[in-house]
Amino acid sequence: MAGSLVIADHVRDGGGVQPPPPARPRRRGIGWAQRLEILLLAGPAILMFLGFVVAPILIAAYIGLYRWKGFGLPTNFVGFDNYVTILQDSAFWAALRHNGIIVVLSLIFQGPIAVALALLLNQKIRGRSVIRVLIFVPYVIAEVIVGTAWALLLQTNGAVNGVLRSIGLDGLTQDWLANPKLAIWTLIMILTWKYIGFAVILFLAGMQNIPEELAEAAAVDGASYWQTQWRITLPLLGPTIRIWGFLSIIGALQLFDLVYIIWGQYVSSTAGTSTMVTYMVNEGRNAGNYGYGNAVAVVLFVVSMTIALLYQRFVLRRDTEGALTGGR
Repeated sequence: MAGSLVIADHVRDGGGVQPPPPARPRRRGIGWAQRLEILLLAGPAILMFLGFVVAPILIAAYIGLYRWKGFGLPTNFVGFDNYVTILQDSAFWAALRHNGIIVVLSLIFQGPIAVALALLLNQKIRGRSVIRVLIFVPYVIAEVIVGTAWALLLQTNGAVNGVLRSIGLDGLTQDWLANPKLAIWTLIMILTWKYIGFAVILFLAGMQNIPEELAEAAAVDGASYWQTQWRITLPLLGPTIRIWGFLSIIGALQLFDLVYIIWGQYVSSTAGTSTMVTYMVNEGRNAGNYGYGNAVAVVLFVVSMTIALLYQRFVLRRDTEGALTGGR
């Protein structure tokens, strides 16, 4: 009776009888068959990651606490002395500075040039396929071949200075590799020539995902070609550009082979092209101090990981959130 009066009062007040909310369905737990399937599929990848990524980092951090010559078990425990020496060594800070310069200049030079070439090669022009192949060829050439070739070309008596002398431009001949004021720019030029093809192909692939209807609609509205590229193509190409930037930064931080091949073991430091990895090899392996080299490797990992996390946090955050939430 009391329940009827309550319902009558509710109807009199203009409301309706609200049915009770439906019971929430119980979430089914993962069965043993599904757990076994996940284990079989993800297990090998997890083991590979633990064995080839996590374990070497932990081993390097452990050996970095010792003064070790590379044979036998490490027994000369020095604690954090290796890390203190690294932070007090001006050569390490010079190498870190060179890495920073390479990161910035690679982004400044390679990015705009690659975007311009990608916009050009995205048009229907004669010989487009051949140009794409020619631009991409340097990227697939082994670093040993590239380094050796450029080292021969850029020597004081090399082909580059020889061509300049033959056309009467003797004043432009330079010591391209040993001059500290020019060596870093020489390295940037070689890196741009070597890796510009990868960026172009990556940007071209990103442009293929941009609907042509957008450009057609912009043309109908009276937008010029450059207005269409600036307001439609480049914004939609943003995720691809940011991914390329991430890969370029990590590659610049880990740069070793071209510097070591072109400038050698000792010239890189005097020429101003040393990197953290060349410093690690010279002061660790070549000096017979493997404990110190492992400590440098740990510092390099911390620096790279910190920059990668900051980049993902402030640059790739929108892209990763859109991928994880389905764009909501």
